[in-house]
Parts: sequence; C-alpha cells; structure tokens
Amino acid sequence: MGNLENGEIRLRALEPEDLELLYEWENNDLFWADGNSIAPYSRFVLRQYIEQQSLDIYALKQLRLMIELKDEQRAIGTIDLFDFDPHHSRAGVGILVDTKYQSKGYASQALALLCIYAFRLLNLHQLYCHVNEGNVASIRLFQKAGFVECGCLKSWNRKGNEWQNCFMFQNIDV
Repeated sequence: MGNLENGEIRLRALEPEDLELLYEWENNDLFWADGNSIAPYSRFVLRQYIEQQSLDIYALKQLRLMIELKDEQRAIGTIDLFDFDPHHSRAGVGILVDTKYQSKGYASQALALLCIYAFRLLNLHQLYCHVNEGNVASIRLFQKAGFVECGCLKSWNRKGNEWQNCFMFQNIDV
C-alpha cells in the first residue's frame, strides 16, 4: 500500500469521470454552511477545475483528492489542501464526505492519510483548518487527528440570520 491508501480507502487524483459527483456536492447548499461557497458551480467551471488539477500543488497552491472506497472503486468525498505556502511549510485542510457515507470513519481515515502525505512527502510543518462552532462532528474529527484549537474568530460566519463563531485548529508536525 502507498502513502495515500489503507485497507479500506484511497485518496486519488480527480478524474474527468468525477464531474457529476463534484457537480452534485458543490451545488448542494446543505454543505455551503460549513464551507465558503454561497453560489452554485457550472459543469463548465468544474470541468476546467478538474483539468487544472494536472498541475502540481506548487503551481496551483492547492490540491483536491477524491476519497474512494477501494473495494467498490466508489468516490465518497473529497479532501483538500489549500492556501499552500511552501515558504512557511503550511496548508489549510478541507474535507467533504457524502452524507450517505458520514459517521462510518471514512473522514478520519482520509484525514490521517492526508496528514501522512502532507508531513512526510510534502514536508509541511503544519496544517490548519477553520470549523464553525456548530459543526461538532468536524470539531471531533480534527481533534481526533491531532489538531489543537488555537483560536476563535467571533461572529465569523453567517448561517441564515445568525452569526457563528469559527474555531481555528492546527496540527504541527514536531
């Protein structure tokens, strides 16, 4: 097994065949509250995005990988490195798992694999994420993976007519 897989899942590059899944996930407004999207994406834009992913993380400053169940060869989510900064050896992390596959441990496995990739292959010093205070599942996910809360941004994100605090987490490779 390589660095991007374990017995159950693999993290793999985007393929043109992933277009419809990305279209479904990116345009599902249920996911928007915990991300930074507030508008749908067209298939055209997503197709261009997939084509750009052939460039490496140093050129794009981001990397999106599909989370795939190995036995079924079925994509169940995405995991991202973004805001990649090679000088300061850090990147942000984002993760999305299709609702049908949540609460099964796949996000934890994907995050563990991504940490190995980021720390051992990219030689990053730290990973970070922002999680809305109401997203208890994501808070637990990142804490379980060794991320430590390092701050709170007050009234940072709007959810409907209310403001939510956003917690910042870091995982520093020592």
